Amino acid sequence: MKTIRLTMAQALLKFLDNQYIQIDGEERKFVKGVMGIFGHGNVTGLGEALEQDKGALQFIQGKNEQGMAHAAMAYAKQKNRLEIFACTSSIGPGALNMVTAAGTATVNRIPVLFLPGDIFACRQPDPVLQQIEDPTDYTISANDAFKPVSKYWDRISRPEQLITAALNAMRVLTDPVDTGAVTLSLPQDVQCEAYDYPAEFFAKRVHYIERRTLSQSALGRAVQAIRGKKRPLIIAGGGVHYSLAVKELIAFAETFQIPVTETQAGKSAMPWNHPLYMGAIGVTGSLAANRLAKEADLIISVGTRLADFPTASKSAFQHPDVSFLNINVSSFDAMKLNALMAVADAKEALTALQDALGQAGYESAYAADELETEKRAWDQEVDRLYAMERPDGLSQTRVMGEINASLDPNDVVVCAAGSLPGDLHRLWRCDHPNTYHMEYGFSCMGYEVSGAFGVKLADPGREVYAFVGDGSFLMLHSELLTSIQEGRKINVLLLDNHGYQCIHNLQRGHGSQGFGNEFRYRSADTNRLTGDYVPIDFSLYARALGVKTYSVRTIDELKEALKCAKEQTVSTLIEIKVLPGTNTDGYESWWRVGVAEVSESEKVHHAYDTMRQKLEVVKEI
Repeated sequence: MKTIRLTMAQALLKFLDNQYIQIDGEERKFVKGVMGIFGHGNVTGLGEALEQDKGALQFIQGKNEQGMAHAAMAYAKQKNRLEIFACTSSIGPGALNMVTAAGTATVNRIPVLFLPGDIFACRQPDPVLQQIEDPTDYTISANDAFKPVSKYWDRISRPEQLITAALNAMRVLTDPVDTGAVTLSLPQDVQCEAYDYPAEFFAKRVHYIERRTLSQSALGRAVQAIRGKKRPLIIAGGGVHYSLAVKELIAFAETFQIPVTETQAGKSAMPWNHPLYMGAIGVTGSLAANRLAKEADLIISVGTRLADFPTASKSAFQHPDVSFLNINVSSFDAMKLNALMAVADAKEALTALQDALGQAGYESAYAADELETEKRAWDQEVDRLYAMERPDGLSQTRVMGEINASLDPNDVVVCAAGSLPGDLHRLWRCDHPNTYHMEYGFSCMGYEVSGAFGVKLADPGREVYAFVGDGSFLMLHSELLTSIQEGRKINVLLLDNHGYQCIHNLQRGHGSQGFGNEFRYRSADTNRLTGDYVPIDFSLYARALGVKTYSVRTIDELKEALKCAKEQTVSTLIEIKVLPGTNTDGYESWWRVGVAEVSESEKVHHAYDTMRQKLEVVKEI
């Protein structure tokens, strides 16, 4: 058998450089490169291998381990999970910084390969710098923290173990159902150890994405379920994008006149001005979508995991005979809400259902002008919010409306946390697919700037805009510098409302006066954070990194800043002061949060009673 003698780290890179993925006959290289920050746990192993590598893998230097891993996730998400970056760090704190990003990837079902350095397998120098010692289990290291947030985890304690570990890693990373974070823990001594690897291990390997078709029996059950209903409603999830099923979704809805709503991950699957598009659904949903959901007798969910936001904590669906048909490649998601399961690829399932229902002559029974009336009313509400002027400053919805009008239809917006995701989900108008990039499975603060950089790597021909609040920006913006270093221009739209106002609103909405969520000075009178707002010059902050910055206080200044930013060739930041509490809320939706059963506040008592009343109408399954 022909062999090639390499260190384990060198062999890993050579293997990754020869992985390909194919879907619908189109083949592409799967691993674009490696993002990394070096330390003693990986610099002389994987770092040396990257330095000497003669392959096509691109190395990108991260500035924060979590930030670079978010960028890797955003890259894979924007590529519809067909290309990835790996991420490497040293042991200890470097590795643990990536755990949050691993959780973010797994919750959102996005493939990211994590390669954290680990302690010595030989144990000769134990305890090594940054080693966590568990006196009850000496096999434990910081990297064990990746286990609950990884879809596959392995520790390569001998160089030959790489063969099975790498193959299993690819199995999971290319699986539409089981994908997410994959962690290969790399002891620093083993990274440097050599082994005679079989040459065939490095041969070009193609991983085929096989579209799972809907079985005839499942198709029959689905057709029967739909034919018996008059008011079906579609919820389009992220699976519509990952299945490349946007056209099939629209054709299915048009054929049978079924209104379409979207989750955060599904948004942009249908143009906002399509007559069947009813907007976002659930907690951050439109009035049109939420009213239709209450009266729907069948919910057809396509490629969504049906979390609490799109289902309004399972309170959104109130028709006495409502049932659910879940089209999903994952049986785990297809079974939710006690649904009729259609376990299949979204594109295949929608095509098969359209043919079968067409032969059966099915059409929904919505009144001729009902959907038009609902849509027109919601479009007018968005227009109102987009035009809302305040005498005391800028409202968040007015700012968003101006930005939506100024951006090109093919530009990409990125967001993740705070009050902005709610307003974007409700109000943002998308004309084309893959122009709306929201991380809302984990809603991870700090994803926004890193995510924008990852999207720009994936889609360099488009302008990319990160919507971020001041709280999220302060939490993590490290890869803004990386965008400068790599010459990948991104635009940061920083809406400064003096703190964590989303949660401040949530507090006050459940009886609290508001505590600990605004960026205020400590008051000598109360010994609490109730003094004046802490002033922060974010423009000056970003300018030090080489970013072109703009400070905005009026709509005219915003218009000019957006125009100038578009003309720049380096990353930009537009600092926009907005009034706290000027985001959207409600629209006949509900989100369950814990409310104190015992409190000195009458407002909290009232909030608790309201919660108990809401629970009487929710689905328990």
